[in-house]
Amino acid sequence: MRLSSLLIVSLTFLAAAGLSLVAAGFSVTGMEHSTEIAVRRTLDETGHDWAEVTADGLRVILNGTAPDEAARFTAISVVGSTVDAARIIDQMQVTPTADLSPPRFSVEILRNESGISIIGLIPTGSDRAAIVEQLAKLVSEDHVADLLETARYDAPIGWIDAMGFAVSALRHLPRAKISVVAGQVTITAITNSAKEKLALEKTLNRAAPPGLRLALDIAAPRPVIIPFTLRYHLDQNGGRFDACSAESEVSRSRILAAAREAGLAAPSTCVIGMGVPSPNWARAAELSIASLAQLGAGSVTIANADITLVAPADTNHELFDQVVGELESTLPKVFALHAVLPDPETDTGFAGVPEFTATLSPEGLVQLRGRLSDETLRHLTDAYAKARFGSNNVYTATRVVSDLPASWPVRVLAGLEALSQLQRGALSVTPDHVDLRGMSHQEDATAEISKLLSAKLGKAESYGLDISYEKPPEPEDQPMEPELCEAELAGIQQLGKIAFEPGSATIAAQSRGTMDAIAMILEQCGEVRLEIQGHTDSQGREQMNQNLSQARAQSVLNELRARRVVTSSFSAKGYGESNPIADNATAEGREENRRITFHLIRPEPIAEPESTLDSAAAEGGETIAPDSAPPTPEETADTTPDAAPDATEQETPGQ
Repeated sequence: MRLSSLLIVSLTFLAAAGLSLVAAGFSVTGMEHSTEIAVRRTLDETGHDWAEVTADGLRVILNGTAPDEAARFTAISVVGSTVDAARIIDQMQVTPTADLSPPRFSVEILRNESGISIIGLIPTGSDRAAIVEQLAKLVSEDHVADLLETARYDAPIGWIDAMGFAVSALRHLPRAKISVVAGQVTITAITNSAKEKLALEKTLNRAAPPGLRLALDIAAPRPVIIPFTLRYHLDQNGGRFDACSAESEVSRSRILAAAREAGLAAPSTCVIGMGVPSPNWARAAELSIASLAQLGAGSVTIANADITLVAPADTNHELFDQVVGELESTLPKVFALHAVLPDPETDTGFAGVPEFTATLSPEGLVQLRGRLSDETLRHLTDAYAKARFGSNNVYTATRVVSDLPASWPVRVLAGLEALSQLQRGALSVTPDHVDLRGMSHQEDATAEISKLLSAKLGKAESYGLDISYEKPPEPEDQPMEPELCEAELAGIQQLGKIAFEPGSATIAAQSRGTMDAIAMILEQCGEVRLEIQGHTDSQGREQMNQNLSQARAQSVLNELRARRVVTSSFSAKGYGESNPIADNATAEGREENRRITFHLIRPEPIAEPESTLDSAAAEGGETIAPDSAPPTPEETADTTPDAAPDATEQETPGQ
């Protein structure tokens, strides 16, 4: 009985415990369910319906993918307002962000007398230390301001070439600003003369890597004209300028208008430069030219503030006195007038037999004849001529006489200096006049010689110039024009195509003659920028065709190098099947599409940079807009035949 009672009690306790566990389980499930409902309602009301909620006892587990980190944090905060934050288990994910696009890499380099400053953002592919080291070699390390920043991205296409060219170009640019972006360099600089500007542009264009877009804005300042000279001559054939200087466009227009009123016979211009002696220069020129027109003939020379008006020997004295008096009273105060009316008898006496002559032949031989004032002047004249024209080119046959003017040595030596600027000519010196005639290959020779004689002879001196211009002969080895070179290359390939071994980049043996002919043409082309382009048909995979076309273009470039052709300005590029010139559906069309072309590279037009050159570098120069490149011509249809591909190949590339 005792055992039965004990068993009953034990079973009762077990039953009660089981019921308690069941009741507890129902209680926990109910609490979890109510917690999930409450949290889901809160998340839905706050717009976080992407979140999933799972209640595990007292724990609240959050799952789901948040659109961003801020949304995930907000969801946790919202749930924390409903349940104890300590109960929240965060298992949410965040949507991965797309890769950030690389920034725009650019560099600005400024160089002036103070040194070099470089600022900008460069990729990790650029060797910053090497760039700064190269700049330090130009101006020393203490004068390089390094303000570069680096971003952890690969260098974009064209960046390395553009940056390398910009740094190397600084060797030729003591004052400049260079802007660099991938594939493009913009240079703003100033030079000392127009001649230096042209030479610099040629040097930079020659050094630019193929494919680099180069924009040049190089200014040449106005020349300093010493002395500031104007010389106008009027005779029965009309008027002409031997020299004309002006300080501005307005001044030039006024002077030319006055010359046209005075019978200017041919179109002329005035050099705009610095050094004008007075702001009333144009007014003085207008009055002087108008006075010469009143006389009907003669010459007027203005050298700085000295004006020399020379009338013909037969000019009426009353007219001469009237014109000179009116001109003296109206000239600006700075200018001094020297009026000359030659004595007819004196002028005639020396017209037939010049006192001193010098002739320069086209071969460079010089003969000196006539009278010199003393033995010292004769030795000086002979030595000066030999120094100017060469010791073996001078023949002296002069004699010493007395009673020559005191200015005779200056007139003779100044005339010889002027004669040395001609290719051929004759000099005649008399007591009243210096006359120079001849030919020069320099377009502004008359103006330069006029300035020289005005400065050497001084005021109230009469001289005459009759100098013609002839274009310098073309060099025998003149290179072929780039456009003609491109056409010749296309013509050669129409006679003999460049062929390759089937499915490879090896040039076929039968095409060696064509390559030799192309090399001979390129030697006559001089320095041209060419892109050797490879093209295939559409057979095979696109990437395979692209690689094959690139390899073939490079193979042609290598063959030219092997023939000692200068290829520093050439590049090789494959275009695959992207530029067909015939129908790829036919065998004939595919053969035409398999080709090599030689394409002339022309600079693309580039927008003018927003920033300007440092004021210290830009002072004194006029802005010159970059040259616009001409439109690219159509590609030359050079064809490349190939044999059929091997039958064992699973894919047939566009050959």
